[in-house]
Amino acid sequence: MSDSPRTNVLLEVAKLSLRIGRKYVEPYSHAKSPKKFTQEQLITCLVLRAYLKTTYRGVVEILEVSDGLRKALGLRRIPHYSTLKKFADRSGVLDIVDAMIFEIVQQFSQDDEEAAIDSTGLETTSASAHYKTRSGKQRKKFIKVSVCVLAGSLLPSGLAISWGPSNDKSEAGEVLAKASNSSTPTRLFADAGYDAEWVHRFCREE
Repeated sequence: MSDSPRTNVLLEVAKLSLRIGRKYVEPYSHAKSPKKFTQEQLITCLVLRAYLKTTYRGVVEILEVSDGLRKALGLRRIPHYSTLKKFADRSGVLDIVDAMIFEIVQQFSQDDEEAAIDSTGLETTSASAHYKTRSGKQRKKFIKVSVCVLAGSLLPSGLAISWGPSNDKSEAGEVLAKASNSSTPTRLFADAGYDAEWVHRFCREE
């Protein structure tokens, strides 16, 4: 058994996000910012939230009990969950995420030969299924996440966010275009929702 210390994956995720985030955002959004948190710190909190599959409140609670994460992020105080939510709602955040995804793929998985594309729906609120059943309210829309993933590393190479329900082909062009900018796999796996001649043509020609 090796005597080397175990790598803490959360710390590595945080450090990678900070390092790449600094390349694409200024420390503060404007000159009169309160300067409580840098933009790369807030982005990394969002990355950790997604990685841990938790809520804004959930990632704040994790930061509260993790000295190591707070030190890695350089946090002198814990952001309120509403601060993270407001930052995530800024239109420019998705552009930053696209740039970060591109660089991560370039560093770690540019030569993957296989990719897969699919989509999933996310709830718009944190209300439980029990509450929604009791309230009798019908869900009219949901957040639809479409993603192309490199099969060898399971890293995303293209991402699109939209409102559902909608046909998967509606977001396929955007996802595949982003994916083709960062990698050129030779095979793409997709279900029948993506079966269209223009999708086949895009994969062959682009």
